[in-house]
Amino acid sequence: MKTFTLLLALALIGLQWPLWLGRASVNATTKMERDLSERKSSNAVLIARNSALENEVKDLKSGLQSVEEYARSELGMVKAGEIFFQVVAENPPPPVPAAAVKK
Repeated sequence: MKTFTLLLALALIGLQWPLWLGRASVNATTKMERDLSERKSSNAVLIARNSALENEVKDLKSGLQSVEEYARSELGMVKAGEIFFQVVAENPPPPVPAAAVKK
């Protein structure tokens, strides 16, 4: 009877071993689920970013007004015949003396 109980216990341990310590164990499955949820959230952020970029590309391809707005804001371009005014601060900050700069 002791032998049978010992064999039964060994069989039980042998069957439980992969569940707790194997490649597809409970800990590994939990870690994979955590990684999956992190990747889904990062994918959602990237999908939103791609959608915004796609909309910007559609706007730039479809209308001259968006191209003009982009050229004005990002490239600093002006139309022919326009006058460009640059607003400068009234009291610019004083220059830093060369002796005060640490090397």
